[in-house]
Amino acid sequence: MHGEYKVPGGKLVVADVEVSEGDSPRLTSVVVSGDFFMEPAEAILEINAALAGLPVSTAVGPMAEAVAHATAGATMVGFSPEAVAIAVRRALGHATSWHDHTFQVIHDAPRAPHMQMALDEILSQEVAAGRRGPTLRVWEWERNAVVIGSFQSFRNEIDVEGAARHDVTVTRRVSGGGAMFIQPGNTITYSLSVPASLVEGLSFEQSYAFLDDWVLGALRELGIDATYVPLNDIASPAGKIAGAAQKRYAAGAVLHHVTMAYDIDADAMLDVLRIGREKLSDKGTKSANKRVDPLRSQTGMPRDEVIEAFLAHFASRYATVAGEVTADEVAQAEGMVERKFGTQEWIRLVP
Repeated sequence: MHGEYKVPGGKLVVADVEVSEGDSPRLTSVVVSGDFFMEPAEAILEINAALAGLPVSTAVGPMAEAVAHATAGATMVGFSPEAVAIAVRRALGHATSWHDHTFQVIHDAPRAPHMQMALDEILSQEVAAGRRGPTLRVWEWERNAVVIGSFQSFRNEIDVEGAARHDVTVTRRVSGGGAMFIQPGNTITYSLSVPASLVEGLSFEQSYAFLDDWVLGALRELGIDATYVPLNDIASPAGKIAGAAQKRYAAGAVLHHVTMAYDIDADAMLDVLRIGREKLSDKGTKSANKRVDPLRSQTGMPRDEVIEAFLAHFASRYATVAGEVTADEVAQAEGMVERKFGTQEWIRLVP
């Protein structure tokens, strides 16, 4: 059995394993290889020996601990004990890679803010239930909005009078993180709804980098020197480009969504977001334009061409099919807006 794991920003780790038969199968042979670096080189044999004999059900954590113990004193460059464990888990079929899936790609119709939140929830639940394949959905916004994180305080984040002046709808998402100021023509938003097996064994920080890796490649193709900035930002030397947020569902799916600044009306944003003013003062700058650098200024490309380039890059890396949000999913989402996302109880969950 063969498994591979490419460390975001690092090297490829490959695991070829054999297992015993019977009621309690174990790893009988493990050969770890890749384009990483390690000193001393002989430590690779210690890794293989440490893994042999482990039950095939061993989770990433304990497996990584065994590798770390075996390599105590060795120097690992471009990979880690966790990367080795993930490659082995993939070989055993417990974890999956991008190339194990075919992704439905949806460039969706414009929708209201509460409906966007509900669709993220419904599509992820459908992936968890196996009724929908892994999905990349590019959003279109029907109106101006502020999306606050699930744990943010409404009154601390939102200037209600400013929101009214700019005709902004405030909505709350299911994931954590900070507020996102949305203007339809100035924003690019997408969601990935994927099986939990794709990030099996990865910490939240590792999974952010892992799930954002493709869009970093797309941005670099557009001439932007994009990097992942822990925990959840994408940036270039000129400033922040995007922020990500994530929700892991116990049913077996992960929702990862990203909002990018194509352009920015900084005056409107600061009129609506209270906390934005504090963040700027903390950064020692009075201009949001100096902290956020939009894609429009960096690429000179129209927004629709940037989106097309993103989708083309995704399709060049992974297997994709054209998808759509089904009528049943829309109906489910509409019901969820009524029960949850459109209610003041949810929007002001944290007053």
